[in-house]
Amino acid sequence: MTREGALLVMVAVALVLLALGVWAWRRRTRRDSGLTAPVGELPAGAVQTAAISGLYVATTRHDEPLERLAIRGLGFRSRVDVIVAAGGAGDGVAIDLTGQPRLYIPAERIVSVDQATVAIDRVVEKQGLTRLSWLIDDETIVDSYFRPQTASARALADAIQTIVTPTQTPGGDA
Repeated sequence: MTREGALLVMVAVALVLLALGVWAWRRRTRRDSGLTAPVGELPAGAVQTAAISGLYVATTRHDEPLERLAIRGLGFRSRVDVIVAAGGAGDGVAIDLTGQPRLYIPAERIVSVDQATVAIDRVVEKQGLTRLSWLIDDETIVDSYFRPQTASARALADAIQTIVTPTQTPGGDA
């Protein structure tokens, strides 16, 4: 085979792989089209108790850290500011992703918060990610992963834990 022939084969393989990637992402987007990110602002009267900057890694199916969800606004990695707020009905977490509208997760939708080591293709030191498990709709629990830069993953988890009501359990009962 000539050099030109080998080059053409490599280009053809690259194009096929690219087409398969686009096809897979579109299929995943259709699959997850019923899930929507909770766009919104902090309620009036909510007081910011913590603000931690870092990286948003992914949102996945609950307890499936390798199954990315293609939810508009949550489908790709980004820089993030996570704001924890308290104050009566204002308890919740605001998520500011670069180039996206603010997301607000009320405390009553938070199932649990803990630490993790692996999410999608991100592997960090032991317990280096914060995993926020929350209800995206009335019955679907998802896990969002954050890699804090201005504090530790434990500090972010602890800040969020302060607004999780005692009746909420890691199993999802509220």
